[in-house]
Amino acid sequence: MPITNHRMSKHAFLRQMHADSYFPDHVVDRGGVILARLCERIEAERPSDLAALYALTHAATEEFNLLQAEFEAAGSEIETVAREVIAEDFWHVASAYGFTDADVEELIATRDW
Repeated sequence: MPITNHRMSKHAFLRQMHADSYFPDHVVDRGGVILARLCERIEAERPSDLAALYALTHAATEEFNLLQAEFEAAGSEIETVAREVIAEDFWHVASAYGFTDADVEELIATRDW
C-alpha cells in the first residue's frame, strides 16, 4: 500500500545515514522500509491517541532492534549518530500524522540500541 500522506510520501528516510559511508546502504535501506511500513500501518489503523501510536512505533522499534545485528555483520552499528537520525525520523513520522505532542523517547522506548 503506498503512503498517502504527502509529507511522508516525499520524505527520504535516514538521509544522514545514507550520506555517511560508515553505514552500509543496503542495511540503511531496510531501516527505511521499516519506517515506510510504520507510515502504512498508521494510515491503515488510524491510531486515535498517543497510546495507540506508541504501540505501532514500539513494534517498528523492535524491527530496528533486529536490524542491529545486520549493521554489526556489515561492520557498522547503531551508534550515537544513527540513534539520533532514527529518532528524528520516528518523530517526523509522528508529527506528519498529527501527533506533534509525541515524546520522541517514548516513540522508541523499546529500543536496545
